[in-house]
Amino acid sequence: MAEFRMVETEDDLAMLDTALRQLSADLGDVHSAGLDALRAGLTGEIPAAFGLLALEDDLIGAALFGPMFSTVRGAAGVYVSDLWVTEAARGKGLGRALLSQVARRAGTLWRAEWMMLAVYAHTPASRQFYERLGFEAQDQVTQMRLPQAAMRRLMGEHG
Repeated sequence: MAEFRMVETEDDLAMLDTALRQLSADLGDVHSAGLDALRAGLTGEIPAAFGLLALEDDLIGAALFGPMFSTVRGAAGVYVSDLWVTEAARGKGLGRALLSQVARRAGTLWRAEWMMLAVYAHTPASRQFYERLGFEAQDQVTQMRLPQAAMRRLMGEHG
C-alpha cells in the first residue's frame, strides 16, 4: 500500500525533482525546473504549487499541482501540471490514487471543486486513462502559453 506525503523537506524536494526529471524524459520534454526552481515554487508564504509523493519503500509516483479559479464554474479548482508513476507501478491504480489525494488536499487547502490538466497528443494511453476517470476533452478551448521572455516584457509595462 502506497504512502502519500506532501513535499515539505529538502529530501522530499529531491525526490520530486527525480520524479519530474523522469516524467520529462518519458515525454521527451526539456526539463528546466531543477531543485532551486522547485524550492522557490513550493516554499514561502504563498507557494505557486504543491508536490505530492507516493512511496512504497522507494518513490513510485508524484504529482505537482496548484490552485486556479474559474468564473465559468464559479469555484476554485486544481490544475495538475505533472503526474508521474513509475513504469513498474503503472496499471495498478496509483495514478487514480494520486489524483484522488490531490483532489482531497486541494479541497482542504483552497476548497477546490474541479480539476484540470493537459494531455499531450502523442500520449493516447494517458488520454484514455483520464477519460476513464471522467475527464472531458475541451475541444472549444485552445491552450495558450506566454513564454518567459514575453512574460518579462509584460511585467515591465505600465510599472
